Amino acid sequence: MIDHFGINCSDWAKSQEFYDKVLGVLGYTRQMDVGVAVGYGSDGHPAFWIGDAPAGNVAGPNREVHIAFAAKDAAAVQAFFHTALALGAEPLHEPRLWPEYHDKYYGAFVRDPDGNNVEAVFHGGGPTG
Repeated sequence: MIDHFGINCSDWAKSQEFYDKVLGVLGYTRQMDVGVAVGYGSDGHPAFWIGDAPAGNVAGPNREVHIAFAAKDAAAVQAFFHTALALGAEPLHEPRLWPEYHDKYYGAFVRDPDGNNVEAVFHGGGPTG
């Protein structure tokens, strides 16, 4: 059900040190580092992300959470996006390939009623495969 999720951190250096060490003893390592976010996991799949809150201009005590739900195919990603919009969700990113993550990463992002960044992702490519 859950593909990955992320939290924002106010002290970027301290948070990186903390998660590098506490997740390291559990056998997890950095799988991706994109400068303002680090993804931890195993086997090449970052399942837990931390983000640099100040770099992302996140303000206030209620910082958004990011959660990505696994979709069975590209059509499900599209259905998720259009259903969310029909319910009044704010669109963040329409369904598309995200090659900066990997060449078959197909996802769509919306803001839920509480302001969280919610995504549906399929790891098998876009509508044509």
